[in-house]
Amino acid sequence: MKLLITGATGLVGQALTEMLLNRGDSVNYLTTKSTKIEQKEHCKGFLWNTKTQEIDKACFEGVSGIINLAGASVAKRWTSQHKKAILESRISSLNLLHKSLSEIEHEVKHLVSASAIGVYPSSLTKLYDEDESYLSDDFLGDVVQKWETAADRFSNLNINVAKLRIGVVLAGEGGALEKMADPIKKYVGAPLGSGQQWQSWIHLDDLARLFCFSIDNELTGVYNAVAPNPLNNKELTQAIAKVLDKPLILPPVPKFVLKLMLGEMAQIVLGSQLVSADKIQQEGFVFEYAHVEKALEEIYG
Repeated sequence: MKLLITGATGLVGQALTEMLLNRGDSVNYLTTKSTKIEQKEHCKGFLWNTKTQEIDKACFEGVSGIINLAGASVAKRWTSQHKKAILESRISSLNLLHKSLSEIEHEVKHLVSASAIGVYPSSLTKLYDEDESYLSDDFLGDVVQKWETAADRFSNLNINVAKLRIGVVLAGEGGALEKMADPIKKYVGAPLGSGQQWQSWIHLDDLARLFCFSIDNELTGVYNAVAPNPLNNKELTQAIAKVLDKPLILPPVPKFVLKLMLGEMAQIVLGSQLVSADKIQQEGFVFEYAHVEKALEEIYG
């Protein structure tokens, strides 16, 4: 199988590309930098520019599926300029792919696009599944809804669409876990805000496997990409400290301090999404890291 990946040089993209190549698939990937282009036998890079809506259409040759991971990081201070980049990078990348495919003959049958659990409203009590109709009206919620709408447009090209709503990704380097673990390693770690906010997480390897599973099984529709045992922020912080064998000395970081430090971006760490993994499990996906202790031991062991 030959797949096209956007965002292949990011945290998830690198793990996914390695997994696909190891199992014998071929990967084409899109990049904005010529220095990141490689032309190996089973892994080839192609240039694109979502701002100018330019793309090397040779990237689609022989491709049966696209995995879309493109988008500016949300873990950077939300200035008005960066908020615009967060939204536009996601929409413009999908629009460019859609426009390009509509102009050529191709073999693409399936799009699996990243999404995010930030689409669900913050709640300490509600368990969210994919059928939830009441979606968040804050900035992240708006971004995710527009992101998913842009992905759904591919169905009018007779391309099946799946969207994976990703939770907190646990990985050794990069991502949310590194930012949580660093203060703990320096003896200044503490729960954030009340510590009661739910954090639905997934190990990086399981997330990469879930993208492969979605392609292999030709899934369509929305699926939550979270492990089946979410924790609240206090429990996750304690679990990280235990694996690192570090004490938690300081009291929780007050909500107002986080808002002063992070501005509007504080909603990432203060938002609470308790999210169900039942739907993807019913499709037959088995999580290798269903419990956070095993996930953290694999990362730090």
